[in-house]
Amino acid sequence: MSFYQVLVFIHIFSAIIGMGPGFILTTVVKSGDNMTELRHSYAIRHRLHIYVMIGGTLLLVTGLLMGWMNPSLFQMGWYVTSLVLFLAALAIGPIMLTPRSKPIKTLLATHKGEEIPEEYRRLSKELFFYENVENIIFMIIIALMITKPF
Repeated sequence: MSFYQVLVFIHIFSAIIGMGPGFILTTVVKSGDNMTELRHSYAIRHRLHIYVMIGGTLLLVTGLLMGWMNPSLFQMGWYVTSLVLFLAALAIGPIMLTPRSKPIKTLLATHKGEEIPEEYRRLSKELFFYENVENIIFMIIIALMITKPF
């Protein structure tokens, strides 16, 4: 097995480890029916997000290393488009997700009682919209990696 093949293996494995849990992060927290369950759901979500970060980092590093080893990839539309979309998806985190998740974290830490406040529903709806946009971007990237259409 060549070093390039090892990179491909790590790249695919990283996609499974990183993107798989990423697709269910929103679903995990939608299952909470009261504040205790919601807090627990967010704790689980946080643990899953660690896999997403590790997998995503490995995806980017191995993808760029494969491009460095095989520069003709940078002339292929599917590769360049995937890379641009991946970088855009990475930017969504600090630009769109973090500012929308901070008020939710504060609410989870400070809210008294078991009933989920309406403010949470409003805040989470906006957060989940951007998470779903990010998931669509990742699905497009996966489709490009599989089909290599151009």
